[in-house]
Amino acid sequence: MQVFNCEACGHLIYFESLQCVHCGAAQAFLPDQLRVGILPDTDPSATGRVYRYRPCGHRHDISLCNFAIEASDPHSLCVSCRQTEWLPDDSDPANQLRWAKIEIAKRRLYYTLAKLGLQGPEAPQAAQPRFSLLADIPGAAPVMTGHASGMITLNVVEADDDERAKRRLALHEPYRTLIGHLRHESGHFYWDQLIANSAWLEPFRALFGYEGQDYAHALRSHYDKDPFDTTWRQSFISAYANSHAWEDWAETWAHYLHMVDLMETAASYSTRITVPDTDGMGPQQICNPLGQQPVDFALMQQQWVPLTLLHNSLNRSLGHEDAYPFAISAAAWNKLRFVHELIQDRRSKTPAP
Repeated sequence: MQVFNCEACGHLIYFESLQCVHCGAAQAFLPDQLRVGILPDTDPSATGRVYRYRPCGHRHDISLCNFAIEASDPHSLCVSCRQTEWLPDDSDPANQLRWAKIEIAKRRLYYTLAKLGLQGPEAPQAAQPRFSLLADIPGAAPVMTGHASGMITLNVVEADDDERAKRRLALHEPYRTLIGHLRHESGHFYWDQLIANSAWLEPFRALFGYEGQDYAHALRSHYDKDPFDTTWRQSFISAYANSHAWEDWAETWAHYLHMVDLMETAASYSTRITVPDTDGMGPQQICNPLGQQPVDFALMQQQWVPLTLLHNSLNRSLGHEDAYPFAISAAAWNKLRFVHELIQDRRSKTPAP
């Protein structure tokens, strides 16, 4: 995630900033420009002035949404908030906190997808994912996180750190986060958007396999396997990716979004890193895959491993576990390259904001 500077005083601000802590200027993310800018914090009706942007209707509730809305937009909610079509029972204060946490992750997902040319205020509704954030109801079947027909469903209990950690251990997963869930499920959405019924379908099948395999049977077989069997590492980004071609795709898609977001963060801090096997070259500036200029995947791959080693070492210095518990095989790298080329093809056909 890129960092920003306050337009009023130049002080460092962040993607989620509502206010500059240095000068007090109100801040908002401007979806049509993909940057954080100053938002007038006065009521236009009281001054008679005309402003280009107004705050999202969720700015002043527990969601603390800092997205702006263009003045000509008839909606009361921003482009990210109005993608959420179903909410859990808000009479439970815990559900309100869970919803707020998920919306933070959703806004980050929106930013990355928009930078990749896959989202935007002008995108037709059919090209945007919809979200259903639901809580379990006593006596009813548990809410299952997943995707169907453009709707991404998330059980809001995943916003509870203790519950997410319990499920991560029970399912023998090395990594489980809110943003990871949303990125994974968005992969299913974009498979329908970008691959199904397109020229990319046969190349997809050559790498990921045939998606027509019985899905329910494939998942049952996956959960019946020995959880300590690591033969999947030879060809897949995760154990779950080994269950079905669709899950292999969604896991790889999510991992690619992890890559571009972390690399943009490193690039925004002008991070330079020594890359092994570069014939004595000095430290390299980390590239920004979310910038306006295309980035060659080979460069991303070259810089990724030392960047993640640095990231893990910093975590260990603070007494935490590795933030990046993955080792990518050659086969998994080829799948990540496929995602990169697919998105670059789409970006080349999409006007930049």
